[in-house]
Amino acid sequence: MPKLENAKILIMSTDGFEQSELEYPLEHLRAAGATVHVASLDGKPVKGWDGADWGNSVDADLKISDVKVDDYIALVLPGGQINPDLLRVEPDAVNLVRDFISGDKIVAAICHAPWLLIEAGVIKGREATSYPSIRTDLENAGANWVDREIAIDNGIITSRSPKDLEAFVAKIIEEVREGEHHRDAA
Repeated sequence: MPKLENAKILIMSTDGFEQSELEYPLEHLRAAGATVHVASLDGKPVKGWDGADWGNSVDADLKISDVKVDDYIALVLPGGQINPDLLRVEPDAVNLVRDFISGDKIVAAICHAPWLLIEAGVIKGREATSYPSIRTDLENAGANWVDREIAIDNGIITSRSPKDLEAFVAKIIEEVREGEHHRDAA
C-alpha cells in the first residue's frame, strides 16, 4: 500500500481554473505528504478565477507536453468554466488524460473538469458527477450522472463544486493509498 510520502501527484491546469479547486488540493495533498507538481501548457504560472474576477497565480513545475505519466500515481483536474474549456481543445492535455486512464492511474476531476474526461473518451459507462450545468454533456457522453459530492468508478473520481473539496481530496488520498487501478476501457 503506497504511502502519500512516496506518492507523486500531478495537477494539470491553465488560466481560468477555479481558485479553490487548484489551491485546496495542492495544499492538502502536500500536507498529507505527497509530492505535487503543477503542469501548464507552457510551463509558466497559471492564473485562477476567484468569484467574479481573476485571482491568484500558481507556479507551474513543467509543461503538459513534458509530463511522464509513469512518474505519477494520480492526476487532479481543477474546474472552473474557463480552464477545462481551454484544455479540452489542446491535444497534449486530452492525450495526457487518456494516458493516465490507460496507465491505470487515479484521475480526479471536479466541477467542469469532467469535460476533459468526455473529450478523452474515457467516461462512457462510468458513474460520474459534475457541476450541474454539464450534466447533459456527461450523459450524452454515456456517463451515469449522479448528484452527490463524490462519484467514483474504477479510480476515476468526480465531484460537483468547491463545496465538495474536502470530500474530493479525502477520496484522492484514500485512492492513492490503495494504489493503481486496473480498469476496463470506457
